[in-house]
Amino acid sequence: MSELKLMKGNEALAEAAIREGVDAYFGYPITPQTEIIEYLMTERPEKRTGMVVLQAESEIAAINMVYGAASTGKKALTSSSSPGISLKLEGISYLAGAELPAVIVNVVRGGPGLGTIQPSQADYFQSVKGGGHGDYKLYVLAPASVQEMADFVEDAFDIAFKYRAPVLILSDGLIGQMMEKVILKDQKPRLTDAELIEKYGDWAITGKKGRERNIITSLDLQSEKMEARVHRLQKKYAQMEKEDLRFEKINCEDAEYLLVAYGSSARISQKAVELARAKGIKLGLLRPITLFPFPKQALLELADQVKGILSVELNAGQMVEDVRLSVEHKVPVEHFGRTGGIIHTPEEIVAALEQKIINNGSFRHHKTRESSIL
Repeated sequence: MSELKLMKGNEALAEAAIREGVDAYFGYPITPQTEIIEYLMTERPEKRTGMVVLQAESEIAAINMVYGAASTGKKALTSSSSPGISLKLEGISYLAGAELPAVIVNVVRGGPGLGTIQPSQADYFQSVKGGGHGDYKLYVLAPASVQEMADFVEDAFDIAFKYRAPVLILSDGLIGQMMEKVILKDQKPRLTDAELIEKYGDWAITGKKGRERNIITSLDLQSEKMEARVHRLQKKYAQMEKEDLRFEKINCEDAEYLLVAYGSSARISQKAVELARAKGIKLGLLRPITLFPFPKQALLELADQVKGILSVELNAGQMVEDVRLSVEHKVPVEHFGRTGGIIHTPEEIVAALEQKIINNGSFRHHKTRESSIL
């Protein structure tokens, strides 16, 4: 039965993975996502569902274990945080090239380098621009609540198997560590080997007799065949944009100004919308739920309505580039962000909107809380 609990975002995601019928989790501890592997180890899902939970010797080992499990048609999951994801990128590129379904979770921390264990959204470029090598993309879901941390596990696996492609859940230290009420779904049974062969036997390595062998690889030394593989991937990404784009509009019907924000920044921006409207500023919020595919058309349509757009991010300016490309220079687009693990306040967002957009002020440093607003 479904169940109501008070949980951290990381814990909710881990419990949702068990209830989703995930076959295997391979990971390695790193703050601020360590609760995922700790929760799984404590819950002993091998007793509940038969799910394998293994702490690998490194992030590189973990992602290659995911590759192996995914090649058999199993639901394979891994999680890490920023520098750990950087280590996994080669394996993620392999998963994309081999057309294997898998789910990767990034609970982002500040950088570059080891940076800080505090929240950040500075992995946007890495996530949506193809962080590894080659012409590939990840379908990227950006949760803004503990409930979505849980719900997006099922959504991510649905997409991964629909397209036979790796999917990324892009969270951050704020969403991962915060506690909220969450409704957990009923337990799904894991697929039996016979069911797995029936559903995925045409491509998965299952040991099925009486057929041609399946070969899982991302390597093809014949240029024409490799080009055909890349074209096949591009068709998948175009289909994702057409069929599985997700976004949310908040108070956009009469908006004269617009915030664009995802994840934890969207949560804070929603309060900023309330504060701005209390001051008589007709402000709306567009929240991309998928960062790829990105809601380009929705932004382009809103650009015909609003006077200016502020991209609110916990970084030095990344998603703002996609916002500018989407609106085709129809309206001014500016960026507001905090870095180093500092979280912006709703009041700062409204102040930045007034300074950068409404009053047409040029960029200048505005000291607040002894730090600079970027």
